Amino acid sequence: MKLSTKLIHAGVEPDPTTGAIMTPIYQTSTYVQSAPGVHKGYEYARSQNPTRHALEMALAHIENGKFGLCFSSGVAATDAVLRLLQPGDEVIAGNDMYGGTYRLFTKIFEKTGIKFHFINMQDVANVTACINPKTRLIWAETPTNPLMNIVDIFALSAIARRHSVLLCVDNTFASPYLQNPLDLGAGLVLHSATKYLGGHSDVIHGCLIMNDATLREQLYFIQKSCGAVPGPQDCFLVLRGLKTLHVRMDRHCLNGEKIAHFLRQHPRVGKVYWCGFEDHPGYAIAKQQMRGFGGMMSFTLKDDSRDNAIRLLSSTKLFALAESLGGVESLINHPASMTHASIPREERIKNGLSDSLIRLSVGIEDIDDLTDDLGQAIG
Repeated sequence: MKLSTKLIHAGVEPDPTTGAIMTPIYQTSTYVQSAPGVHKGYEYARSQNPTRHALEMALAHIENGKFGLCFSSGVAATDAVLRLLQPGDEVIAGNDMYGGTYRLFTKIFEKTGIKFHFINMQDVANVTACINPKTRLIWAETPTNPLMNIVDIFALSAIARRHSVLLCVDNTFASPYLQNPLDLGAGLVLHSATKYLGGHSDVIHGCLIMNDATLREQLYFIQKSCGAVPGPQDCFLVLRGLKTLHVRMDRHCLNGEKIAHFLRQHPRVGKVYWCGFEDHPGYAIAKQQMRGFGGMMSFTLKDDSRDNAIRLLSSTKLFALAESLGGVESLINHPASMTHASIPREERIKNGLSDSLIRLSVGIEDIDDLTDDLGQAIG
């Protein structure tokens, strides 16, 4: 089954009671048992829900995995992965990553005795140099948020296997339509399904996909015990979003390419961060492991001041100034004060995330309207 077909049909069967083509929203907290412990596969909705189960199967199929688990948010899914670790364990992570992940690592889990190494993952030799007997997890984003750096998943997977370390890849920016980390050797894939999987800015959701049954059982135990599960309505919305992921991503990629070139050619724009440029340092790897370059990018102005960036951010009419990404509508964002505000300024600057950096999530609107809007805002 080709991916576009799989996105529409994976994990979905007609409802056995009515024949409904869409998975029903099972809005229930518990399930009647015919005798103690005798039931139809469902006991309590924190542990299982038929709508959630359908989505978990669909997510596993589209990432070419065996098991999927759904969570109340992407951060909740990240939290579950970190709960696999013990005090004294060490994690290697990219130094260019989503601010919420950095905050969770440094403000919550460092207190438990877990040590984090934030390094430049574009050179996988840095990962090898950081590995030691206490390393238990390699955490990678690719493309990274917000500087659009590319990490070689296949090379990281080889390192992880050699040292018996779990590799988790945050695949949110690419989506399963553009990239499948499990196929490249990753042990675990994470999505903030709030973004491209849902696709309509109307749900908060996260998920994990894996092939290893033991890992699935460990994460399911954490999911059930800690309770960060999504409601059936949220699962229904993500299931619906999956059905149009391919057509949306095609348009995101097309518009993204045109916006990236528009920005690069604009006389008032400084640097444009987009992994589809042939002179991007990670272009060759991106072309190899991705099926397209997506609609995410960042840029700076030649008059590289925070005030000028703020003026632009407040001047767009179609690009909405808001957190998040991956919806059908275009969004504009100031990472330094919004999505990455939890990262200390000196760390941000050192890693290339300046106070004036602007991030775009290019939507699926008419491209002429989008370029006109950016043109008038840039001036």
